[in-house]
Amino acid sequence: MAPAYGIRWHYGFYPTTLLEHAIVITVLVFAIEWWRSHERLVWRSPYVIPTLVFVVAGAISVVTAPSLTAGLGLYRAYLLEPIAFALVLMNVLRTAQRAALVAAGLGVGATVAGLANSYVVFSGLVHHTYQVTESPPVVIYMTANAVALFVVPIVALALSLALYGSDLRQRWIAAAFVVIGTEITALSFSRGGYLALAAVVLVAVLLHPRRWVMLALAVVALAAVAVIPPIRHRIVIETQNVYGNTVQSRIDLWTAAVKLIEHRPILGAGLSGFQTRGAPYYTHLHTLANFIDPHNIVLNFWVETGLLGLIAFTWLMVVGFMNTWKGWREASADWAPFHLGVLLALVAVVVHGMVDVPYFKNDLSLLFWTMIGLTLAGRQWGARGATMKLPQTPG
Repeated sequence: MAPAYGIRWHYGFYPTTLLEHAIVITVLVFAIEWWRSHERLVWRSPYVIPTLVFVVAGAISVVTAPSLTAGLGLYRAYLLEPIAFALVLMNVLRTAQRAALVAAGLGVGATVAGLANSYVVFSGLVHHTYQVTESPPVVIYMTANAVALFVVPIVALALSLALYGSDLRQRWIAAAFVVIGTEITALSFSRGGYLALAAVVLVAVLLHPRRWVMLALAVVALAAVAVIPPIRHRIVIETQNVYGNTVQSRIDLWTAAVKLIEHRPILGAGLSGFQTRGAPYYTHLHTLANFIDPHNIVLNFWVETGLLGLIAFTWLMVVGFMNTWKGWREASADWAPFHLGVLLALVAVVVHGMVDVPYFKNDLSLLFWTMIGLTLAGRQWGARGATMKLPQTPG
């Protein structure tokens, strides 16, 4: 349901989405089941303190935002709801089989949204209605970059399951999605997506026991994709001073964000505030209409949630890398691939985040916290020698 945030309506003054309904229903059902089971709520983890700091930073950014209404909307969609969902996963995913269902759900959502987008792009190429110097056409998402931002972290998770999954059927299904996700990323023509996917593959093969053979295969595969004429042309554009080159717009965005931060170093612009408060700092005003964030992971969090939010998210990422690495090394065989998959997904977030916005969107914030929920569940229930007591149901 992650891509379903585009289906929107209002209850009076209250705006909502289909995705929000799915999350809220999930959390409510969990709350009822947890209350009926009389079990202890599992919540302690190294993520607790940085998460609380992140929530506080977000609340401050709502108060300081140019629009309180818009800030509140982003606060619940980007922080409160996905964090609550991660807490549900931490308690519910007590077996690797349940975690695999969540991974499969992500794969289905990415496949439906991604293939729909791939179809219109491929059709445009075949019928010569789309040139790679232009922004690619889209179906469900607002931009083609948004497709790669959502799909590549899921490809990272699937790649780990394909390499190390304890169940043969799971490995084949994951491998199939790696192929599909790679095709979707290729036809998104997102150059940030290409970089993120290459980084994920590189880290994955370097951690593999047969790393040199895998590295050679990976280089051949990536090179084969890169020489496909439309993809090669899309990449080469970045070395030329022509329409479609995104370097200048990124420099303009980053320059404006830095100037804004110089004037508001502690609070930033507030949630949803960059487009309004960044306007005086643009050198090319046409950029203002196209971008609502600075398109850099550090600047994004600093501008949206202030210095405190940047510190909190950096803290979360450091904890994430440390815990997923430890889980990969120490977890049971059926859980270890999930930890490595989340580690690779975090690599994708960082690399793609250098040139884009890998968090501040409904599906991306949910995806991030779903990944965190997966690794939290694995650490809680999947340590070697860990015992588990599933709740008993009457009858």
